[in-house]
Amino acid sequence: MTRDRTPLVSWSRWPSLLPAAVLLVAVVVDVLTPSGFSVFPLLAAAPVLAAPVYSLPGVIATGVVTALIGMAVAYTKGVALTEASVRFTSVVVLTVLATILNRVMAKDRKQLKDTREVAEAVQRAVLPIPPERVGPLDVASRYRAAAKEAAIGGDLYAIHPTPDSVRMMIADVRGKGLGAVRTVNRLLGAFYEAVAHLPGLTDVVDRLEEVMQRVDAEEEEGTESFATAVFIDLPNDGSAIYMINLGHPAPLLIHQGRASPLEPSAPSLPLGLGNLGRTQVPVDRHTLPHDATLVLFTDGLVEARDRHGTFYNPVPFLSRPLPTDPGVILDALIADLTRYTEGRLDDDAALIAVTRLPDASDDTKTRSRT
Repeated sequence: MTRDRTPLVSWSRWPSLLPAAVLLVAVVVDVLTPSGFSVFPLLAAAPVLAAPVYSLPGVIATGVVTALIGMAVAYTKGVALTEASVRFTSVVVLTVLATILNRVMAKDRKQLKDTREVAEAVQRAVLPIPPERVGPLDVASRYRAAAKEAAIGGDLYAIHPTPDSVRMMIADVRGKGLGAVRTVNRLLGAFYEAVAHLPGLTDVVDRLEEVMQRVDAEEEEGTESFATAVFIDLPNDGSAIYMINLGHPAPLLIHQGRASPLEPSAPSLPLGLGNLGRTQVPVDRHTLPHDATLVLFTDGLVEARDRHGTFYNPVPFLSRPLPTDPGVILDALIADLTRYTEGRLDDDAALIAVTRLPDASDDTKTRSRT
């Protein structure tokens, strides 16, 4: 039988085995029990169980197999013709109902898929893909929408070259929907303006803090807007990485087969909560060796779970020999995440990776700034 490629009942694979398992159990029980015992209720359940997990041909095939097994059971147990006819008719009726249920579910799945595709298209319009080369860096980004949501999320990233460095941001705005989109738009606009005109990374953070404070003031009473974020300044000479982390998952530095979290030296409140006691934010200094890759991500990556509820940890997978191409690294990471979660995410995940290459020429830097 052909299983539908979009399971509805569960993200794990076992539901697709239930109809066959029920039929097998019915046959075994029929063989092991006396003639007075009826396995018809088990047989009747098979087409119904097939409706949400199989394609339409699979549901019909399950009904046909069920009817054939029912006829064989009736013959071996000497069931009267009238009773056998009632059972056969019941299986046919249940199969018809199962096909109707299957079509209704398939329509709902398609509508949800279309809605999610529209949401992702809007997300892409709000959050465009960055160029593959920015200054001395190779750049890649990926976005994976949550499986259980069709709402647009508040995950964002940005990268912008200045005459002396490349500045980056990744953030996760609280909430979903149009409110989150408005906040994302305002943060992105403020970031691009700030990095082009303000001299220091702390000045950029202060400007975005003001934006989030205004957003919070405009929210309805009882709601609160904030965003976890990481800000990075990478000088073109490769001397260091300057980083500010405001309650966000630590970026990972991948170099020579090892992934190392760049943890902040001190915790800081997210954007929008600075009035609760944040003073000067600490700026941490790290190094980015040539051929090393820096991976930034939102918490949808590290809060993804497997079927047992265990959180995903990207460090072991990234602590192995990998190409220096940031796009290849992100694709491999997402493939491992998909395998780990069996394709289901409970929250959006945005990722951006940069690699400093020794052959980044001055003319490439100039082109990426224009």
